Amino acid sequence: MSILASGSPTARRWPTRAASNRSKPTRRRDGSRFVRMIRKPHATSAPVGDLRDGIARAGRRRFLTLAAAGTAAATVRPAVAQTRRQVRMVTAWPAAFAGFADSAGRLARRITVLTGGALTVQVIPAGERMGAFDVFDAVGAGEVEMYHALDSYWQGRSAAFAFFAGVPFGLTAEEHAAWIHHGSGQALWDEIAAPFSIKPLLAGNTGAHQTGWYNRPIRDPGELKGLRVAVAGLGGQVLRRLGASAVALPGRELAPALDAGRIDGAEWLGPWNALAIGLPSAARYMAYPGVFAPNTAITLGLNLNFWAGLPVGQQQAIVTAATAESAMSLAEFTAGNTRALVTLRAEHGITMMPRPDALLKALGEAAGTIVGETARSDPQAQRVYDAFVGFRQAALGWSRQSVQSFLNARLLPFPYGGP
Repeated sequence: MSILASGSPTARRWPTRAASNRSKPTRRRDGSRFVRMIRKPHATSAPVGDLRDGIARAGRRRFLTLAAAGTAAATVRPAVAQTRRQVRMVTAWPAAFAGFADSAGRLARRITVLTGGALTVQVIPAGERMGAFDVFDAVGAGEVEMYHALDSYWQGRSAAFAFFAGVPFGLTAEEHAAWIHHGSGQALWDEIAAPFSIKPLLAGNTGAHQTGWYNRPIRDPGELKGLRVAVAGLGGQVLRRLGASAVALPGRELAPALDAGRIDGAEWLGPWNALAIGLPSAARYMAYPGVFAPNTAITLGLNLNFWAGLPVGQQQAIVTAATAESAMSLAEFTAGNTRALVTLRAEHGITMMPRPDALLKALGEAAGTIVGETARSDPQAQRVYDAFVGFRQAALGWSRQSVQSFLNARLLPFPYGGP
């Protein structure tokens, strides 16, 4: 409260101008008393008529201002409404696919919000309008505006696409993002995708995954011979090189096939997604590390003509949304796998099976051969491979001294936290 408020000591000590001009009583002609204020002339005083006219003029100005604003708003609103556009995002996953479907939904909402509703994105899960492997061609042809998928699915169009989803013994999620955003990755990706009328953006990542689910321990490269293992992409070629048979199966069929003995193992995602499809109930061993996919990058692919026709502000909003979702999805997969691993150990009795160095070395050598052969399959893939391997080699030095050395240090037996 101000110290000049009524009743304060200062207010009593220092009378105002009005208080110093005494009010004098007088009488009306009928004899009744009334109080008349006697004011001294003041340089800033204005005649009552002038004040009344000023108030009237101010009122008219305010009325005209509000009327003009209302007219402008009425004129602008229809124009804003006309710029709103329904945009369709088809995905390569069903609506309930843990992590992947969630990521698509968040991305769609973020684009809608960041564009102020000018682009209102509708998510269409796989199977509702088209199959998972049809989304690339549909976006390229302009039938829909966006897809949410793994670009490794399009290796039949160009072998180079494999490098933009993740390859065996390749980059971590953080290294992949660094190559795309701060290396030559995005420029090469744009070049590869442009002939298919696609503008690709990195929009998510699962982090490390593709652990192995088996009913027998695998300790030696020779023990892979003759095994039937469900694994997709280049990982399947790596296992074939070591004598296994690679089988392609959708995720929902893995647990029944493993339980019935139709396959001997499955290399598929991490504990979070494995729990969702029942793999821990069908397998006794979980093999790690997941070397077939040290990261799996998720792509937001846009029709190139649609992209080129957007205002720069909307393009930047989409890039911002995709970049934010990359971080969010990686965090979600990390949290989901962390919780799921605790559940696996506590409730399912799964035996954790570390892959011995001899097995990892054999898998790594086979992976290097397969990735090199993939690169030599076409000139574009070779250019991408050269850039990818160059970045990987440089990243090895930093990761060895930073993340890897810290993780080794964190595993040392010392007390941490608690009383």
